[in-house]
Amino acid sequence: MTIKKLIIIPAICVTLMAGSCDEDDAKIAARNVSKAADNFEINRRVVFYNGITDSYILTVEGMCSMDLNGAGTAFNVICKTGPSEYKRHTLVLSDNTSAFVEQLAPATVSAYHYRVTFKPQSIIPDVDFRGDAGELTSNMSEAMQ
Repeated sequence: MTIKKLIIIPAICVTLMAGSCDEDDAKIAARNVSKAADNFEINRRVVFYNGITDSYILTVEGMCSMDLNGAGTAFNVICKTGPSEYKRHTLVLSDNTSAFVEQLAPATVSAYHYRVTFKPQSIIPDVDFRGDAGELTSNMSEAMQ
């Protein structure tokens, strides 16, 4: 081995180790719980609440994932109801409406290793064809002349 390799390899190792040391256990565990919920593995209760009327608008329970839209104005909840069945609920947030989420059971996740999900079947899209087969066989630009 050359001197350069002897210097570069430890430098890379130290950089990688230093980069992974600044994460707290809670941050890693929280990310892994979120990942499990996004894979419909966490049983939750989501409550949409009206603060003015002091009443629940909607309560959803099940294997649910949730997120805020990009503008932070809508709270989306997607729940798995069967092997290939899902329901989506959306609450538009305002001054008087809010949502809270309760995790109904503990999740077994690591506080030391990030969870990565790899789904090779997501590489090939599910394509739906919408159109008229008759339009595929005729040239409308020639018919218009």
